[in-house]
Amino acid sequence: MFESSAADGQQKPTSRVQRRGQERRRAILDAAEALLTEQGYEAATLKAVGDRAGIPTASMYHYFPDRHRVEAELLRRHMSELDALIAAVLDKPRAQTLREAVDVMIDLLLDYFRAHPSCAELWFKGRHETLAELVHAFDEAQAERLWRHIIDRGLASADTPLLAVQLSFEVGNRLFDVAFSRTPEGDEATIDEARRLITAYLESYA
Repeated sequence: MFESSAADGQQKPTSRVQRRGQERRRAILDAAEALLTEQGYEAATLKAVGDRAGIPTASMYHYFPDRHRVEAELLRRHMSELDALIAAVLDKPRAQTLREAVDVMIDLLLDYFRAHPSCAELWFKGRHETLAELVHAFDEAQAERLWRHIIDRGLASADTPLLAVQLSFEVGNRLFDVAFSRTPEGDEATIDEARRLITAYLESYA
């Protein structure tokens, strides 16, 4: 009994340290998100994020060795939310045609980027290799998910190659990049051209 109490007493300080570390990491990510939203990518340096979070720069390196690690973790957080949104939309499909399926995917991504400017800043202005790899992996996974969806629902021919949908995501990502470089909300005319281009390409397989 006494040994158990002693063990519990030894665990509590460790638990407090872990909890404090988790709270600080959350504070750093929240500060980075706020700076990206308010001032853009260039302003969200590690020092600026630390100042915003109330954490000295020297202490910041204990949690993140550089700004790119902060950006990567924040982008993963956004991607997790996006993944859940896409899954929910495809699980309860409302698209009756291939064109509508393309619109559903584009609208979802566009709405998310507009509602979360920090995500758009990382996605399109964060040119670091780690972020590029995360975006590529996300697009590959969502392309396969959409490919299965449009084939299973008979919106595209069963012999539509996965590569065609993967390339559609590549093109869409580039045109979204152009759209968000033109206006912070994403230039609507450019987005419309993305819809036309991707739909026409995929319809060539239908």
